Amino acid sequence: MELGELLYKGKAKSIYKSEKDDELISCFRDDMTAFNGEKKDCFSGKGAYNASVSAFFFNYLEKNGVKTHFVKMLDERTMVVKKLQMIPLEVIARNVAAGSIVKKLPFKEGQILNPPVIITDYKDDERGDPSVNDDLILALGLLTSSELKEVKETTLRINKLLYDFFDELGMVLVDFKIEFGRYKNGIILGDEISMDSMRLWDRETKESFDKDVYRYNKGNVMSAYGKVVEKIEGWKKEHLK
Repeated sequence: MELGELLYKGKAKSIYKSEKDDELISCFRDDMTAFNGEKKDCFSGKGAYNASVSAFFFNYLEKNGVKTHFVKMLDERTMVVKKLQMIPLEVIARNVAAGSIVKKLPFKEGQILNPPVIITDYKDDERGDPSVNDDLILALGLLTSSELKEVKETTLRINKLLYDFFDELGMVLVDFKIEFGRYKNGIILGDEISMDSMRLWDRETKESFDKDVYRYNKGNVMSAYGKVVEKIEGWKKEHLK
């Protein structure tokens, strides 16, 4: 399958037309950014890491009843996906207080959030991706009441599946962000699920294995990402015999 016209170039992925009208090709690049693009670098192999982890979790979620846009991999960094009408919301699930929620609200770093907290941000770089509540989502016409309920319930379901998975690997899923889009008559999961879009801590040491390693110069980010890939590969050998 050949890459068609470039439709969109994001911070770390490029989206192309495919040979099918209802599919697109998503290419995971080696670019890494932080702080709304103020910090930028390129790390060889980073795109392949994120693509492989995203493909694994899309398959994992599909097997557990969560519909996603994933179709297949073309190579180690290139993914065929269903063409969605993306909803301009980042849906964030937080299990542990970290990052912006600690800066903006009186939570302590590492504080357990039980039940998990769901936060929604409006995707708009020029406005700094502001947080929006349910009333604003409805007023902006982004989702209907029933759709909003569905998105939140699906997010909590995904959170439970991913949290339990990482717990088995000795890691804590601190938080993650996902995006949804309309496909035919429903709303399904899109974008990616990777170390770029989540916080992962070692359960015992609280060492980070996510983009915070890059954001805050905590060490070798590719080593951190590689550790997650290694743990997932180990899980696959144990469970997918």
